[in-house]
Amino acid sequence: MIKVTDVNKSFDQFKALTDLNLHVNKGSIYGLVGTNGAGKTTIIKHITGIVCPDSGQITIDGEAVFDNRQIKQRMGFIPDDLFFFSTYNLKEMSKFYKNLYPNWNAQRYAHMVTQFGLSENRKLARFSKGMQKQAAFVLIMSSMPDYLILDEPIDGLDPIVRKLVWKYIVEDVAEREMTVLVSSHNLKELEGICDSIGILSKGHMVMERDLDELKSDVHKIQVAYKNKPSEPYKQLNVLHREARGTVDLLIVRDKREFVEQIILAGEPVLFDMLPLSLEEIFIYELGGVDNEIQNIIF
Repeated sequence: MIKVTDVNKSFDQFKALTDLNLHVNKGSIYGLVGTNGAGKTTIIKHITGIVCPDSGQITIDGEAVFDNRQIKQRMGFIPDDLFFFSTYNLKEMSKFYKNLYPNWNAQRYAHMVTQFGLSENRKLARFSKGMQKQAAFVLIMSSMPDYLILDEPIDGLDPIVRKLVWKYIVEDVAEREMTVLVSSHNLKELEGICDSIGILSKGHMVMERDLDELKSDVHKIQVAYKNKPSEPYKQLNVLHREARGTVDLLIVRDKREFVEQIILAGEPVLFDMLPLSLEEIFIYELGGVDNEIQNIIF
């Protein structure tokens, strides 16, 4: 389990993180969402032990991360800004990783190099940005990490490669209980992949929720009545309501069974519960928190 507790960090006079709390359960995929400058990369550098907080605590499996070699040997990290030794090719880089990570899997490495169609003898500095990202993924996944930390992992990758990347991640989560934290500014990228989501804004956590719970509790409803009752939605937690002719469109946050009970009691002539996308849920959950959140969800 990755646990961040009351973390604060300032750079000179700039407060980058404020009383930040974050929890990633073992064997799950956690999506960290925020616009540029929200603090995603800063907290990731804390979780990976690159930066030490001014106050607060970051632990993995109950152990402090900073200066902890044993934890870092079990962790894979792919930053948004990749680094390779300028004169190294992929084969030479794999030998370097093999010496760093005790669980290095040479068979997986060879298979992934072939599957991704990468040249082992070409200098990594001459790879395109997308190919460099693929190379970084092959190296990290071949180290068989227990914890995988990804910062904007699929930017610059084509759809086929994206699908292959997520396939490896999901399989390792299912088969080895690998724990994944992935940061992105794009909710569409994370829907269908993540078990839980955290939204970061201006260095603090706005919301941290389990996705299944979130989707089961927020509903889009269409309702029409022949004889409309007085205040038919009074008992419901209505996040949004509008009328389209004789049809009411509502976004409601309540248990599905309770919503059905309340609506059906009014004997509607039309009653539909429609699926919501992750983007729509966050729009109505967060409303107009601030312009930064609006940039994420629109």
